[in-house]
Amino acid sequence: MKSIIKTEKLCKSFSSGGLQQHVLKNLDLEIYEGDFTIIMGASGAGKSTLLYTLSGMDKPTLGKITFNEKTITKMSIDKLAYFRRKNCGFVFQQTYLIDSMSVLDNILVSGLLVNKNRKEVTKKAKELLKKVDIDEKLWKKFPTQLSGGEAQRVGIARALINNPKLVFADEPTGALNSKTGLDVLNTLTEFNNNGQSIVMVTHDIKSARRGNRIIYLKDGEVAGVCNLGKYIPNDKERHQKLSDFLVKMGW
Repeated sequence: MKSIIKTEKLCKSFSSGGLQQHVLKNLDLEIYEGDFTIIMGASGAGKSTLLYTLSGMDKPTLGKITFNEKTITKMSIDKLAYFRRKNCGFVFQQTYLIDSMSVLDNILVSGLLVNKNRKEVTKKAKELLKKVDIDEKLWKKFPTQLSGGEAQRVGIARALINNPKLVFADEPTGALNSKTGLDVLNTLTEFNNNGQSIVMVTHDIKSARRGNRIIYLKDGEVAGVCNLGKYIPNDKERHQKLSDFLVKMGW
């Protein structure tokens, strides 16, 4: 399997009240092309910090990150921002859509940062909106006029507009009810089945089942890794393997 991200002795610390809080501790790990990688762990284990550090949204205190065969840990802020735009897509618990822009324009504004050809970007944005099942009658609506699930699926389309090597998702179903959360998971799974690499932080076992590889963090370190193989709905043996792994990890 081809590695998209590789870390070496990755550390992240914060100062709090004059004391150093070590959130990530000497992490060596790889994220592979085509995988739906899940990051799990108890609250405070370092899940979101790891996600932001891997994506270049935050800089590590020590260690090295290689992303798509480039060392990103020594890039300047401007170069790192450009690298992220071209290589990363982001889906968060809150969609962070721009309320003063239409659904379509929210996607265009991200695409035009990388590709100045408005015609090409518009065509791609419309194709993505159709793929995430957003009806054409909603394209000119504002984000506040959408349901939570619709807004999150628009967020997924926005994350994919620049053909990212990797999509980072941080608790994308955390603010949704079970039905709309399922719709979002189905959308992410469909894109992964078509080759999109995804890294998702979650504390929800139903969401974790969508992954083929689970990385479990404990106190800033990798406590275990579980390889589940391709997601198959209602695969009881696969689901039991994940449950047994999480019990072993103390989840």
